[in-house]
Amino acid sequence: MSKFSSNLSRREFLCAGLAAAALPTVKMKPLKLLILGGTAFLGPHLIEAAQARGHQITLFNRGRTNSHLFPELEKLKGDRDPNKDDGLKSLETAVKDGRTWDAVLDTSAYYPRVVGAAATALKGAVGHYQFISTLSVFADRSVDVFEDSPLAQVEDPATEKVTGATYGGLKALCEAAAEKSMPGQVSNVRPGLIVGPLDTSDRFTWWPQRVAKGGEVIAPGKPDAPIQVIDVRDLAAWCIHLIEQKTVGVFNAVGPGSRVTMQEFLHGCKIVLGSDASFTWMADDFLLENKVRPYTEIPLWIPREGAPYGTAQCQKAMSAGLSFRPLGDTIRDTLTWSQTRADDHRWRAGLASAKEIELLTKWSTKDGE
Repeated sequence: MSKFSSNLSRREFLCAGLAAAALPTVKMKPLKLLILGGTAFLGPHLIEAAQARGHQITLFNRGRTNSHLFPELEKLKGDRDPNKDDGLKSLETAVKDGRTWDAVLDTSAYYPRVVGAAATALKGAVGHYQFISTLSVFADRSVDVFEDSPLAQVEDPATEKVTGATYGGLKALCEAAAEKSMPGQVSNVRPGLIVGPLDTSDRFTWWPQRVAKGGEVIAPGKPDAPIQVIDVRDLAAWCIHLIEQKTVGVFNAVGPGSRVTMQEFLHGCKIVLGSDASFTWMADDFLLENKVRPYTEIPLWIPREGAPYGTAQCQKAMSAGLSFRPLGDTIRDTLTWSQTRADDHRWRAGLASAKEIELLTKWSTKDGE
């Protein structure tokens, strides 16, 4: 019997973290919100959260991703990169015509040049700039990180090659670009891994479907390794809350509300989904020797090679209203959504069945030696 199943009850797992509290119903003047992007993953949830609160929404994007969504909304067509196609012209024209918004939500920027251009174009026309950043901005994730922890840097701040070495540093520069253009008017939100319905990255989605399938499942690395994720619906509701409260500053945004380990997560999937899955724990070095790619072939697995596991501290965000639904709800809802996809859709993360069987066979032979 696993340590998890003997020490953590079904009820405790389902209630792990703070229950997601609905934003208070407040009679307030509807806000005018401008969303840059808005039709991929986080964007639709931001729109739904804002609509539930009665706010008016304008979208600015290229019209290439899920353009059929939200036909009732005003849509300005353009490219957030001012050097491409018509760039920001439709936004600039709207501003010249006297259009204003209470806030802009920037969900998809990678380059500080692009963030600076958008913020400059909107300066004076918006009261709040919300930039969705990432926990990857931190220089060292092997230690606990707070909002003021050292940030990653890039050798060439002008580079626009997004790699594992440049991604975090570029995002940190994006935060700085927004603040430089609109000092004192910016909320920089740093989510961890965003998960839930509509997440086609499969970096979380693969686990519920694999555990639901049942049978012998590879469990990677150390059972007590912490995992941190945030349900996209909790993040979206809180982002709208920040704007309503005119809250600015820098915030780590990650859950669950209480510490959850990889072992607890996997057994929680089994409990919530009513699966007969069994878990075979495999050491980091064995998986690496067999060329298993961390985080892609086995999502959420980050081998540390003896280094400690740092977590992102989000007390500041929780004090500003961030709350979390039970992780069990996220697991269940993610699987329900995933099952609406075509059976032959391409999984972007997760271990191929043939490779999983091969690894399980090698591991059982290794144990028998």
